[in-house]
Amino acid sequence: MSGYTQNGSQNAINSADRDRVERSSHGGLGAAGYIDFDHTGGSGSFLSNPGEVAVVNPPEGGLGNFQIAVAWDNIRVKEETNIFKRFFKTQILQVGVDLDLGCLYKLKNGARGGLQAFGDVHGALEDEPYIRLSHDERTGDRKGPDEMIIVNGGHWDDIEQILIYTYIYEGARDWASVKPQIQVRVPGEQPMIVRLGTRKAKMSVCAVASLDNVRGGIKMTSLLEYFPGHLEMDRAFGYGLPWEDGKKPD
Repeated sequence: MSGYTQNGSQNAINSADRDRVERSSHGGLGAAGYIDFDHTGGSGSFLSNPGEVAVVNPPEGGLGNFQIAVAWDNIRVKEETNIFKRFFKTQILQVGVDLDLGCLYKLKNGARGGLQAFGDVHGALEDEPYIRLSHDERTGDRKGPDEMIIVNGGHWDDIEQILIYTYIYEGARDWASVKPQIQVRVPGEQPMIVRLGTRKAKMSVCAVASLDNVRGGIKMTSLLEYFPGHLEMDRAFGYGLPWEDGKKPD
């Protein structure tokens, strides 16, 4: 797994911009927070395919702080046969699943960076980048909040884009086995939710969605692109950040 380091150069960023043009087609609540679309009456904006969009218009007085969280389904259904050769289904609790949340960001002043548990880069809410990643809870088995990102809505005008990604650290054989969701929760609005479900076991990093500042509002676009590592994702989207192998801090 790769960790983001904060010692990048402008040359790397410029090179990434060129690389993006050449190679890309792009122009934590854990289990406790999982939203089952089939049993919620469609409460929220669910995005399941690349390129789908949800929009939050800027309210009078501007945006307040809003949250980005990762959630997943820790119940796996297994089909079996009994002694009478009849099929039946059992529900298995998947313990030890650890999906981590991270983001890349661009500020309007040109600054770029990333937040994730690897490298212990958590950001700041009152200073740049005005985005803060909570400390990792390791697994999402227990009830209550897991990892989440908080964005300072009072400084949303200073932010150009946030690219949300998640990655499998341990405990899941592929994305489809835990059906992850990324939930963006803006006060006063229905949650905007992107659902993952691929069986690409060797693609442990997913660029889930982008949040773009459009005239002071939030335009969320589902990306759902999978990569073998952080570096490949970064290069595809042209951020040009430095990455190195690492482990989570204890």
